[in-house]
Amino acid sequence: MKFAKTLSVCGILLATLSLAAPASASLLSGWTGQGNYGSGGADGVVSTSPFGSDQYGYVSTDNGIDGLGLENVGGDGNATSGSAVLSPLFFAQAGDSLEFFFNYVTSDGAGFSDYGWARLLDSNMNQVALLFTARTTPGGDTVPGFDMPVPEATLVPGSTPINAGAPDWFALGTSSGSCYDEGCGYTGWIQASYEIAAAGSYFLQIGVVNWNDDSFQSGMAFDGATIGGNVIAEPVSAPASIALLCLGLLSLVCSRRRR
Repeated sequence: MKFAKTLSVCGILLATLSLAAPASASLLSGWTGQGNYGSGGADGVVSTSPFGSDQYGYVSTDNGIDGLGLENVGGDGNATSGSAVLSPLFFAQAGDSLEFFFNYVTSDGAGFSDYGWARLLDSNMNQVALLFTARTTPGGDTVPGFDMPVPEATLVPGSTPINAGAPDWFALGTSSGSCYDEGCGYTGWIQASYEIAAAGSYFLQIGVVNWNDDSFQSGMAFDGATIGGNVIAEPVSAPASIALLCLGLLSLVCSRRRR
């Protein structure tokens, strides 16, 4: 009877922990952020990512905060409200590949084109690499966009034209389904990869910001953030500890039954 009860308790504990454990990088386990960020499922122009997660992460300028634009990036004008997320600190060896998928979505265009970005930062929050910036151009491409730096990450596909139109996506808030002038649309999912040059501890930052005004919102979905093939997420040690505890309890019960 005690043996059956022990099995039942261990089963419940392990099942509960499996439900609580992060399913993928998109669930933002251990990630922190500023402004409007979170996770969501396939909606409007943003489909399930090639990584295959049930949910993806996102940042949006809708209800964002001031002061998050990149210094000396963007050309004439000023960054206004935006949002950004920061991964848990992760360790990488030289030669490890940092990979993730992103999908830039914007309802703003012309001289008010917003922009998004991803950066690799060291443990002191210093920029190691500006992986890419996403912004529309008069010609239609979005990476790097007008007045923006050339990306340091390798992108697949390498050409990133905007799928033009008034994008429908919940993260844009009341701007979903609307468009201001030329440049509205979405990129679809793009894979970014970057080879780490030196061993060390790093953060991945992903953000998006309004430009010259706070009207007509933009956002970026992201998924599948991995380093050396491993998902970047907060370490979770509790399941292993509980499993060892359960094994110990079962051994004790079995020992007593033999006596």
